[in-house]
Amino acid sequence: MVITYHGGQFFKVSFGDTTIAFDPISKISKLPVVKFGTDIAFISMNHPNFNGVEQVAHGNKEPFIVQGPGEYEFGNVTARGYGVKTVYEKVERYNTIYQVRLEEINMVFLGALSSAEIDSKILGEFGDIDILFVPIGGGDVLDVPAASKLAVKLEAKIIIPMHYDAVACQAFLKEIGVTDQKPLDKLTLKKKDLQEIEGGVRILVV
Repeated sequence: MVITYHGGQFFKVSFGDTTIAFDPISKISKLPVVKFGTDIAFISMNHPNFNGVEQVAHGNKEPFIVQGPGEYEFGNVTARGYGVKTVYEKVERYNTIYQVRLEEINMVFLGALSSAEIDSKILGEFGDIDILFVPIGGGDVLDVPAASKLAVKLEAKIIIPMHYDAVACQAFLKEIGVTDQKPLDKLTLKKKDLQEIEGGVRILVV
């Protein structure tokens, strides 16, 4: 599995012949955009910062779009979406938390989450989390103290921050207690690699 970051909450996850995208940035967003083809696109919120499905349709790739709560299956990917109320740009909206399983790896993508208070029934469904994508930038999403507290609570083997700037990134690393983390342009791993990791943070950069 190879994970690359494209700013905001936009991630590309490639494994074998399958590519998935989390929260692709729309071309009408104020954030920088990129374009590539994917098989599946997970959209956590209907907002230009996260719903750019047109940016992940390219060539012969027309993505299967997942947008909202429910259970989904596409090829060897299974997913479940959990809807939670949140506030983004001072407007109450719905954010979808996604749990995605592939290659026996359990990923949880928190989306544009503004509150760390998640229903215990939802938390109970996550199981052992291998990779947790968590927003840390504050403002419209979790701030550093709330994000770090939730990340520790969920006990993920690898934590990948998103929706951040350099200041928030350094504050998050300090809060978590990580001092020697070097930014990566991509993260490559296999299930067996996760057996030796517990609570590790990986900073991906554009």
